[in-house]
Amino acid sequence: MLPYMHSRHVTITKELGETPLQALSRVRDRYYLPTTIPLAYAGRLDPMASGKLLVLVGDECKKQASYHSLDKEYKFEILFGVRSDSGDILGIPSLAKAKQYTGKELRALAHSTPKTLTLPYPTFSSKTVRGKPLFLWTLENRLGEIEIPEATTRIYALDYINSKSITREVLLRTIHERIALLTTVTEESKKLGADFRRKEILSAWDILLSSQNELLPQSFQIAQFSCICSSGTYIRSLAPYLAQKLGTSGLAYSIDRAQIGRYFPLPLIGGVWLKKY
Repeated sequence: MLPYMHSRHVTITKELGETPLQALSRVRDRYYLPTTIPLAYAGRLDPMASGKLLVLVGDECKKQASYHSLDKEYKFEILFGVRSDSGDILGIPSLAKAKQYTGKELRALAHSTPKTLTLPYPTFSSKTVRGKPLFLWTLENRLGEIEIPEATTRIYALDYINSKSITREVLLRTIHERIALLTTVTEESKKLGADFRRKEILSAWDILLSSQNELLPQSFQIAQFSCICSSGTYIRSLAPYLAQKLGTSGLAYSIDRAQIGRYFPLPLIGGVWLKKY
């Protein structure tokens, strides 16, 4: 029996390297859902992000807009001392000065973050500007013609979990492994995207981390956080913002969406409650 036939929506796990459309295709193939049953996702996840993806089924797809305001819970890691033009590892990197931050400093960073944040959209995002996705403006090298839009969102809870060090050799190998998970893009209609700029990005990481530059650190710090936030919060914008508060640069090394739903404050126990979807 097809598990979705009598459901309006279902939550699946999008794998690292998948696009949301590829995740939908995987679900359709796995359960032999005919193309006469439409599927749509509510709240996209970037290729380098994994986790919960809400899939709408059948006529519920017509109500997609009503799901756009759902809150999210993420676990994510920040790689300090490196920035990229995408806000995550799938971007052209460059170095920044950074030190080793203590757990006390990182915990204070999380707890001092404002509950309301206004941050720019990542330049590689699907946010529409003058009828065109922002990532196309970026790929066409025309960002100078527009004002990058910002989003004001709510941070219900932000907590520091732990941190670790990673050598530059392991870092480079891990980046290659993760980017290799991306499906090769060959469609002529997506030629401008140049297969996620994969070759250019990997070459830039190779040059950066294989350099004999004596100023290049032997290891980098990665800190993990959990975040409960309102719809529209880009972790690829939040991670660089948090690093900037420490006086350095950073990017989202990993992003995993743990939950989707509605959050309600529980003041008596100092937390929040999530009604899951």
